[in-house]
Amino acid sequence: MTAERHIDHGSPMHQFVIGRLNDWQLGGFDISFSKAAAFMFGAVIVATLFLVLTTSRRAMVPGRWQSVAELWYEFIADMIKETIGGEGRKYFPFVFSLFSFIVICNLLGMLPYSYTVTSHIAVTITLALAVFALTTFIGITRHGTRFLSFFVPKGVPLVMLFLVVPIEVLSYFMRPISHSVRLFANMTAGHTMLKVFGGFVVQMGVFGVLPFALIVALTGLEVAIAVLQAYVFTILTCLYLNDAIHLEH
Repeated sequence: MTAERHIDHGSPMHQFVIGRLNDWQLGGFDISFSKAAAFMFGAVIVATLFLVLTTSRRAMVPGRWQSVAELWYEFIADMIKETIGGEGRKYFPFVFSLFSFIVICNLLGMLPYSYTVTSHIAVTITLALAVFALTTFIGITRHGTRFLSFFVPKGVPLVMLFLVVPIEVLSYFMRPISHSVRLFANMTAGHTMLKVFGGFVVQMGVFGVLPFALIVALTGLEVAIAVLQAYVFTILTCLYLNDAIHLEH
């Protein structure tokens, strides 16, 4: 039995169990389809359908849903323009897709009996490593060996470089960890807290009115955090792209 099966169904951590929807093996490899994969696939479908349906019949005077889609588009476009500048326009599809995927995954996780994909470090670290690989590739191909100057801050005395450069290199390679843990930790902590307070409501019966009111308020807060964390992950991606393009430090 796996460790996941030992988690009690009443435990706040049970909601994070990656349950298998089937048990498929191929050449000795486990290719089972899990709840995490299903909800990631669902997030892609939801985002795609929303954007396609809201923009398929574009009108000069946009309706409610077309306005939401346009604001969504303009929000990311402005973020890229402000953080990277005009050279960042070519990376708009990547940044827009990244934000859309994360925010939809976060919001789907707020639905009752749903699953929060971004509460797993395996998912967030994969996204962070993709960003890290892309930005490093851009920096190297764009600047060549001059990219190494990123690890040498301007104005630092020569004698201090022996200390500063290793710190800068370590800081750079720690980016995927800090980038991923921030999203993972916030989503996990928020959903765990909601589960704990939800247990109080059930146990207190008629006296659970106050915990229930608190859950309603916390749910609204969690929705805001779900959007905010998608924004934070995306804005950091833009800043990393800016560093790679302009070698700013």
